[in-house]
Amino acid sequence: MGQFDPKVTDGNNQVHKEMTTSSAMPASASSAQAVKYGELVVLGYNGYLPQGDKGRRRSKFTLLRKEKASGIKRSKHYVVDTPHTSKAVLDTQIHSISYTLSRNQAVVVEYVPDEETDMFQIGRSSEMPIDFVVMDTVAGDKSGGVDKSMQSTISRFACRILVDRKPPYTARVYAAGFDSSRNIFLGEKASKWEENGMIDGLTTNGVLLLHVKGSYVGGNAKVLPWREVSVNGGLYTMRESRSAPQRGKKLENESNILEDGSMIDLCGVTLLWRSAAGLEKSPTRRELDRNLDLLNAARPQCPVGLNTLVVGRKTNSLDREPYVYLKCGHVQGLHEWGHKKGSESKERTCPICMESGPFVNLSMSYEPSTYCDSGQLSHAFSPCGHMVSERTARYWANMPIPHGTKGLQAECPFCAIPLEGPTGFIRLIFQDNVD
Repeated sequence: MGQFDPKVTDGNNQVHKEMTTSSAMPASASSAQAVKYGELVVLGYNGYLPQGDKGRRRSKFTLLRKEKASGIKRSKHYVVDTPHTSKAVLDTQIHSISYTLSRNQAVVVEYVPDEETDMFQIGRSSEMPIDFVVMDTVAGDKSGGVDKSMQSTISRFACRILVDRKPPYTARVYAAGFDSSRNIFLGEKASKWEENGMIDGLTTNGVLLLHVKGSYVGGNAKVLPWREVSVNGGLYTMRESRSAPQRGKKLENESNILEDGSMIDLCGVTLLWRSAAGLEKSPTRRELDRNLDLLNAARPQCPVGLNTLVVGRKTNSLDREPYVYLKCGHVQGLHEWGHKKGSESKERTCPICMESGPFVNLSMSYEPSTYCDSGQLSHAFSPCGHMVSERTARYWANMPIPHGTKGLQAECPFCAIPLEGPTGFIRLIFQDNVD
């Protein structure tokens, strides 16, 4: 990095807006007049956490306008010898970001309150500055909870979102969040640089952002490439790997402004942003229940047991639970026909078309914010069997989700299991209206 100018600069010319610490939860703004900015949905949990949504740890976080503005904006920066003992860092009432350049030199950037914005912070830490506590997403059945021995790759103070308090309530995302002392520290090994008199940097495992071109509602949006967000909110192409020291290419024409359908990846958990305007056009839980009722009203039947199946509803009868053959899409009840005795294989032969393949439980996808439309429940993801509309199935089957340090893969948004097969989903074929 080039020599940084130690002259103190005024931040009024800074275009990017930054954010402050926040402890407000959705319940704290429970007034009927509260303005809803949008929602952050954790992919892979189908509307609930295994241990239940409690406090700041939940499967979905609603961002509401706070009673008092909590945003901040850049004020000034200066060079110090020891950032940990500088005035701004020691004063818990001042927000600051410290960029360590060497053992005896660092740049400290101070921030001042911004009455025009609200800030929301996201991370693994349970400390009060974090509004939305997130943990690593485990694919598949989460009834056993999270393996606490697993080393998390999510930062304790991962990112922050700044939202304008006035319409159109523009939301921006930035890498890193402020700790309990209102500080952010970027160590000597962190990727950082000086550009146009301003210093910027990236966090260890990075904060990735994906935008979509077009409307998320309707499922016709085009997926754009994943980008990395800097501490100041700049967008860059992805690094060679999540923690690589060399930053990507600066993208001058792209923005950190969240749009309906944008996604944020924190290296271990992926969040879907739904704007308030987008949610108004999206299906509600009531509409999903109505579609489920219509499906059950057709009285789908198992051709082997000849019993009526109950789709997406709790039942005490195992033989009434629906299962689907992932090769052909025929929906039937749980039976032993076509199952090789003594075999542990999950494959069975469909008695209708004689196609052999995996035979899995058909389950309801309950998180409405993850649906692209309110179409009929006609498809299911493979291999998990989560049932959705066709547009929703096609949309997520073409959505690359970050996996590990380098990879991208399509996943079921309701359980995070990687999708398989030619398309990643199957069209459901019910034997119904048999009366």
